[in-house]
Amino acid sequence: MKKKKITILTLFPEMFDGFLTNSIIKRAIAKGIVEVKIVNIRDYTRDKYGRVDTPPIGGGAGLIMKCQPLADAIYANCVPGEFTHRILLSPRGERYTQKRAHELANLKYDIMIVCGHYEGTDERSNNDVDELISMGDYILTGGEIGAMAIADSIIRLLDGAISGESIVDESFENGLLEYPQYTEPYEWDGFKVPDILYSGNHGAIEKWRKKQSLRLTRAYRPDLFAKYKLSKQEKKLLDELDSNETPKWEKDAIDKAQRFIKKDENND
Repeated sequence: MKKKKITILTLFPEMFDGFLTNSIIKRAIAKGIVEVKIVNIRDYTRDKYGRVDTPPIGGGAGLIMKCQPLADAIYANCVPGEFTHRILLSPRGERYTQKRAHELANLKYDIMIVCGHYEGTDERSNNDVDELISMGDYILTGGEIGAMAIADSIIRLLDGAISGESIVDESFENGLLEYPQYTEPYEWDGFKVPDILYSGNHGAIEKWRKKQSLRLTRAYRPDLFAKYKLSKQEKKLLDELDSNETPKWEKDAIDKAQRFIKKDENND
C-alpha cells in the first residue's frame, strides 16, 4: 500500500511538535506508513509586513485570513500531476465521524488539512479546497486541534499503525459505544469486576460485552441507539437487561468457572 501523506497547513506549526512525537503517530511515521508534513502558511504571504490576516471588509470584529497566502500555501504543497484531497476545517462542513475517518484512511490520494484561524477565512478560499469538515457545534481558537484529531483518526486506521483487533471493538466502529473494560484488582472502592470476565468462556464474555455495549449506547448516546438496527439476538439481550435478572447462560458460565477453581483448590 502506498505511504499515506498528510499535509497540514497552519499558522502555528509549533503546536504539532507534541502531536508528531505521540507514540502511535511516531511509530507509524517511523514504519513508513504515513508521512506528516507541517506547513507554515506565513511562509507564503506576499505582504511586505508579513501579514496573513486583515479586518473584514464592511466592518466587524476580529481578523480574517487572506486569500493569497492560503492559496499559495495550498498549491505549493500539492504534487504536480497528482490529486490531493484538500480539507478546510469549517463550521459549515459536515460533522466529522468515524465513518468519514475510514473513508479518508482508504482514500488513495494524499490528504491536506487547512487550519483556519481568527474569525475565519476569506469566503473565496473555499474555492481552493475539496471538502469542508466540522468537528462539532462549538468554537475553537483555530483549526489546529481539529486537524490533529482528523490526522490521528486517519493514521490509527492505516494498516500496521496499530493491531487490527484494537480497532474492531472500539466505540463507533459498529454503531455502538464500546463495552466496559476492567483491570486488576478485583475490587476497588467497593466496586467489583463482573465475574463473567473471569469465566474463561469467550462466547459468554462476548455476549455479555455486546449487552453492555447496547446498554451504554442506549443510556449515553440515544441518538446513536435510535439509528442502530437491532438483531433478534440483540433484542433478546436488551430484554434480559431490562428484566434485571442474570440470565441462565451467564450463571452457567460463572458457575462452571467457579467449580473448576474449587476443584483446583481441593487438588492443591
